[in-house]
Amino acid sequence: VQLVESGGGLVEAGGSLTLSCAASGFTFEDYTMTWVRQPPGKGLEWVSTIHLNRPYYADSVKGRFTASRDNANSTLLLQMNFLKFEDTGVYYCVPHPKWTPWDPSKHRPLGQGTQVTVSS
Repeated sequence: VQLVESGGGLVEAGGSLTLSCAASGFTFEDYTMTWVRQPPGKGLEWVSTIHLNRPYYADSVKGRFTASRDNANSTLLLQMNFLKFEDTGVYYCVPHPKWTPWDPSKHRPLGQGTQVTVSS
C-alpha cells in the first residue's frame, strides 16, 4: 500500500489549496477514503470522509472544503477554500473498509502527509 499526499504549502488566511492523494497497492474503489490532519502539537483530527461517493465533513471545515475521488486514477482530492489559521497541520489520506467509520486507533496514516500552513 502506498499513499502519497501532495499540494500543501504556505498560504495566507482566506486563501485556497488543493490537496491530492495518489494511492496504489490496493483496490482503491473498494475502500472508503478519509482525510485527517494533525495540527501542531495535537493528535489526529477527522476532516472528511467519502463513503460510496458521498462526502462527509467535520463541522470545522463544512462549507469551505470539498472532497472528491477519482476511482479510475486512484486519486483523492481535497479542495480547501477560505483557509483559516486553525487549518494548519499535516494532512493525510487514510483508506479504511467500507461501512466502517474512521477509527484513529485502527486506521493510521500510511503516507508522509502534506504540510499546510496558514498564516493569520
